[in-house]
Amino acid sequence: MIGRISTLALVASLAMGAPAVAAPSKAKVEAAAKAVQPKVVAWRRDIHQNPELGNQEVRTAALIAKELKALGIEVRENVGKTGVVGVLKGGKPGKVVALRADMDALPVEEKTGLPFASRVKATWEGRTVPVMHACGHDTHVAMLLGAATVLAGMKQDIQGTVVFIFQPAEEGPPAGEEGGAKLMIRDGALDNPKVDAVFGVHIGPGDPHELNYRPEGFYASSDRITITVKGRQTHGARPWAGIDMASVAADIIQATNQIAARQVDVGVSPSVLTIATINMGFRQNIIPEDLKMEGTMRTFSKERRADLISRMQKSVTAIGDRYGAKAEVVFTQPYPVTYNDPALSKWVKGTLEKASPGKVDDNAALVTGAEDFSMYAEKVPGVFIQLGGRKADVPRETVPVNHSPYFDVDEAVFETGVKAHAFMALDYLAKK
Repeated sequence: MIGRISTLALVASLAMGAPAVAAPSKAKVEAAAKAVQPKVVAWRRDIHQNPELGNQEVRTAALIAKELKALGIEVRENVGKTGVVGVLKGGKPGKVVALRADMDALPVEEKTGLPFASRVKATWEGRTVPVMHACGHDTHVAMLLGAATVLAGMKQDIQGTVVFIFQPAEEGPPAGEEGGAKLMIRDGALDNPKVDAVFGVHIGPGDPHELNYRPEGFYASSDRITITVKGRQTHGARPWAGIDMASVAADIIQATNQIAARQVDVGVSPSVLTIATINMGFRQNIIPEDLKMEGTMRTFSKERRADLISRMQKSVTAIGDRYGAKAEVVFTQPYPVTYNDPALSKWVKGTLEKASPGKVDDNAALVTGAEDFSMYAEKVPGVFIQLGGRKADVPRETVPVNHSPYFDVDEAVFETGVKAHAFMALDYLAKK
C-alpha cells in the first residue's frame, strides 16, 4: 500500500512538473541582513572616504566587481563606461528582477567632520574641485552589495534571476560626455537576461527606517539649463561704451524667477527654475564680453516642460536684444519623470512592511529632485523608494539634506535598506 501511494505521488508530481522552490523565510533574510551589516558599514565608509565623480568611478567599480565575484556572481564590467552589472541565477528558472544603485559623488567640499570624511579632489569640466558623497550614493552601493551577499547565500532557494545594476554618473556626466542610466541601458544592463521589473532605493533625510514612495509620478523630470551671452567688453569706468554683463545677468535671473513664480500655476503642476552658477570676467575694472549661467529645471508634465522652455527662450533672447547682446538658452541632459508602476506600487507595500514594519508610506509627497532611475522605469515596470536616514539626535527642522556638505546618515538604517532590496527581489520572483 505504501509503495502504491509513493508511486501515485511520483506520477502526480511528474504530471504537474517539478515543485516550486520555497522562498527563503523572513527570519532567514533578517538574520542574513544582520550578519552582513558590519560589512555594509565598512564598505560605505571606504567608498565615502574615496569618492569619485561621474564617469570616473574606477576604484568604486573595481571594489564592487571584486566583491560580487567573491560571491560567485557573474560580473560584467565597463558597462556604461564604469558601470558594473552582476547576474545571480537562482536554483530554478523564473522571472528576472533588477536592483539598482548609483556610484558617483558630487563636487562638494565635505564639512561633516566624520573620521572617514573625504579629502579627495578631482577634475570636473576643466576645474579642480573637492569631492564628496553628499547624496548617499556610497550607502546605495554598500546596501546593494549587502543585498547581493544575502541573496547569494540563498541562491538555491531563488526561483529566477537577480540582476544587480551599479550605475555611474547618476548626477549627470560631464558636459560633452554621455553616461548614467541612458548609457547603461544602451550597453545592455536590462538585457541578457531580459529584466522583467526593476527596483531602486534612495537614502535621504527622512525619519530613520521609514520607506516611502508613491504610485505614478514621484520624482520630477530634470533639464540642465545653459545660458550664454555675447556682449561687448569695456572699461569698468565706462559701462556705456560696452554691454554691462552684470545687468544682463541680473535681468535674466529676475525674469527666470518671475516665470517660475508668476507666469505658471504651480498648484496645477509643480515646477522649479533655478540659476545656480554665473561665470563672467576676471578683473574688477573690466566689463567682460562673455557671460555663462547654468541652472536646472524641474517639472512633472511634458506640457509644463515645453511651456517653460518656450518662455525661457523668449525671455532670454529678448533681454539680450534689449542690451544689444546675443543671448541664448539651451536645455540638455533631460531626465524624465520617475514613474512608479501603479500595479507594482500597490503590490510592493506588503513586501516593504516586512523590511520595516509600520514604517511604510505609499503616499509620499512629490519630490522636485530628479533621478535617472526614471529611464529604467520607462523600459520595464519599476518602483523607486526613499529610505529615511536621519540620525535620531538631529531635529527634523535642521537635518542636512542631500547635496549639503554636512549630509550624513544613521548607519543603522543600512540593515533596513538591505532587507528592502532582498525582500523585493525574492517576493517578486516568487509571486505568480
